[in-house]
Amino acid sequence: MTNATGRPPILFPLFAGLETLEGIGEKTARHLLQLGVERPRDLLFTLPYAVVDRRLRPSLRDMALPTVATVEVTVGAHLAPSRKGGPTRVMVRDAGLEFQLVFFHARGDSLQKQMPVGQRRVVSGKVELFDGMAQMVHPDHILRPEEAARLPEWEPVYPLTAGITQRLMAKAAQGAIVRAPLLAEWADPALVAREGWPCWHEAVRAAHAPRSMDDLGQSAPARRRLAYDELFAHQLTLALARLRLRRGKGQATRGTGVLQARVLEALPYAPTGAQLRAGAEIAADMASDRRMNRLLQGDVGAGKTLVAFLALLIAVEAGGQGVMMAPTEILARQHLESLRPLAEAARVPLEILTGRDKGAERAAKLAALREGQIKVLVGTHALFQKDVEFQDLRLAVVDEQHRFGVEQRMELGSKGTAADVLVMTATPIPRSLALAQFGDMDVSVLDEKPAGRKPVRTALVSSGRLDEVVAHLRQAISEGRQAYWVCPLVAESEVVDLTAAEDRFRVLRAQLGEGLVGLVHGQMPPAEKDAAMADFVAGRTRILVATTVIEVGVNVPDASIMVIERAEIFGLAQLHQLRGRVGRGAAQSTCLLMYHPPLSPTAERRLQVLRETEDGFRISEEDLAMRGAGDLIGTAQSGLPRFRIADLERQADLMAVAQSDARKLLMDDPTLASPRGQAARQLLWLMEQDRAIRLIDVG
Repeated sequence: MTNATGRPPILFPLFAGLETLEGIGEKTARHLLQLGVERPRDLLFTLPYAVVDRRLRPSLRDMALPTVATVEVTVGAHLAPSRKGGPTRVMVRDAGLEFQLVFFHARGDSLQKQMPVGQRRVVSGKVELFDGMAQMVHPDHILRPEEAARLPEWEPVYPLTAGITQRLMAKAAQGAIVRAPLLAEWADPALVAREGWPCWHEAVRAAHAPRSMDDLGQSAPARRRLAYDELFAHQLTLALARLRLRRGKGQATRGTGVLQARVLEALPYAPTGAQLRAGAEIAADMASDRRMNRLLQGDVGAGKTLVAFLALLIAVEAGGQGVMMAPTEILARQHLESLRPLAEAARVPLEILTGRDKGAERAAKLAALREGQIKVLVGTHALFQKDVEFQDLRLAVVDEQHRFGVEQRMELGSKGTAADVLVMTATPIPRSLALAQFGDMDVSVLDEKPAGRKPVRTALVSSGRLDEVVAHLRQAISEGRQAYWVCPLVAESEVVDLTAAEDRFRVLRAQLGEGLVGLVHGQMPPAEKDAAMADFVAGRTRILVATTVIEVGVNVPDASIMVIERAEIFGLAQLHQLRGRVGRGAAQSTCLLMYHPPLSPTAERRLQVLRETEDGFRISEEDLAMRGAGDLIGTAQSGLPRFRIADLERQADLMAVAQSDARKLLMDDPTLASPRGQAARQLLWLMEQDRAIRLIDVG
C-alpha cells in the first residue's frame, strides 16, 4: 500500500538506477539512454523484435542455407591464412556434413586452445554457402558438449545502439525481469479470462522469452496483455481528468429556445439530422449539473459552426455568456465573420478580443465583458490573460483541438465558475487516435453534409501541364470565379527543389494581371497577412497564392478552384482539409492536384484515395494506415502519448476496450479504494502516470 504522495515500495527496485543491475556501469547506462532506457522498469518494456532458433540439430545437411544453426561437431584441421591478414579456417564435421568455421584476425594459439583437433564442440551461428562449401563465419557460440545446456533454445533479439551488444541487452533485461514484483490484478477479471491473458508478471516473462515468430506478433497473448496495460493506464488518466472536470460542480444551463428559434428561422436550409443530434447531446450536457467536456468532430463543411453557435445561445438564453476560442487571429476573425449573421438574426451582442486590442479599446471591451453586456466573445489565446473576466461564463467553445491539451481545457473551464467546454475539430480523426487524444471527452460526430453542397471534382494533373492550368484559371477569373493556389514552401530550399510561393506569385501575376493575384504565407507580419486575406474575401484579388496557412477554417464562398502544387508531398488529411476550402458556394468546384512525375506507389495511392472519396473519416483511416499516428497529427503538437508496446494503428480495438474499462472502474470506485482500485494505482505508478495519481488525490 502507498500513501497518495509516493511510489509504492514494491516498485522501488524497478525505479532504481540502471547501475544497480549486474554488469551495467556508468558508461553502459549512458549508452542505454539512447534506447530510452533510464531505469530497470524501461528494460521490461523494451521487448525483443526477433528470435533466433538455437535448438540443437543433428546436421546442416538437409537445411536450407543461409540460416542460423546449432550443431555438434568434431574439430578437424586448422588451416592457416593463405595470405597476410586473411582468415583462419577450421574444418569441422557434424553427423552428416563437413564444413568450415571462418575467423578473421584470429590468434592461432587461442583458437587451438578453444578448439583442439579431434575434440567435440557445439557451434551456433549463421551458415552460408561459399564456393560450394558451407561456412560459419565467427560463430556466435562455441561450447563444450557438457556446457551446451546453457544455450537457450530460443534467443531473443533486442533493439541495440552503439556500445550495447545483444548479450549485454539480454542480461540487463533478465536482471530487470528478476526484479519485476508480483502485482495484484488491475484488469477486469472477465476480460482476462475471455482473452486468455496471463497476469502482468507472467506476461513480462513470456514477452522476453519468445519461442517462435508467433510470440513476437501483436496478437500473442503476452504482448497483447502488456499493450492493454499501457493503454488502460493512459485511459485511466484521461478518465480521471474527465471525472475531475465533471465533478467540478457544474452549473445547470437550460435554454428557453427563443434565440435559437430566431437563428433557425433565418437559415436558408434545414439543419441535418447529425446537427440536430449533436445539438441535443450538447444541450443535455449543459442542462446537467456536471460540467460538459465534449468533442464536436465534423468533417469539412459539416456545419460545426451552426451547432456551436446554437450551444452558445443556450448559455445566453440562460442569462450567461459564451466564448469561442481559435488558435490564430485569422481564424478568430473568420469565426467572427461566420457568426455575425447568426448573431444578428438572434439579436445578440457579439465581440472579438485578440492580442491586437490595446489601450482604451481593450479596456472598454473588458469592462463590457465584466458587466455582461457582451454576450458572445470570439478570440485567441489572449482570452487566457488574467484581466479577462466574465460576468457569468457558461460555455467555452475551443476550435481546432489538437493545438490544445488536457491541461489547457481545464484552465479554460476555470474562467467561469464551472464553464462547460465544447471542443470543435475539423480534422476527422480515426477512432483509436480520437480515444488516445480525447479519451477524457464525450464525442459528438457530424457525419452528414448539409443539403445542396455539391461534391468537389478532383483531378490529378502532372506539373508538365502548368500552362493549361493557368489558361483554365484565366477563363475562370473572366467568369467572376476565385481560386486558391497552394505551394508547399515559402522560400527556395537548397535541399528540395520545391516551387516557392513568392516565385509562383510573381509568375501568376505576370500572366494573369497585376492586381488580381494576392499572396499569404506563414512568415508575413499578421497585419499584412490579414490584409491579403481581406482583399481575397472581398473579391479584390481573384487568386490567392498561399502556403498551408489557409488549411484551417478560411471561408470564401466564391472560391471554387483549388490548385495544390506538389500535391504528392502533402499528407492525405492535409490535402482533404485544403480541398474543403472550396465547394462552399453555388458553383461547381474543382480541386487540381498537381504532381511531379514519377509518383511513388504510396503517393499515388494517397492521391487516388482523395479522388475516390470526400469522406474525411475514411480518408483519415487510410492516412493512419499509410503514415502512422505520429505523422498524422504532427508529433510535436499531437498531444499523443508515446507507447512502448501498444500500437495505435493496429490495436484500435484494445484502446476502445481500455477506455470503457477505465470509465467503468471509476464509476464503480471513483477514489480507487477497492482492492482492484489499489492495483490500478500501482499500475499508474508503474506506467509513470503520476499526474493521474495527483488527480485522484486532489479530486
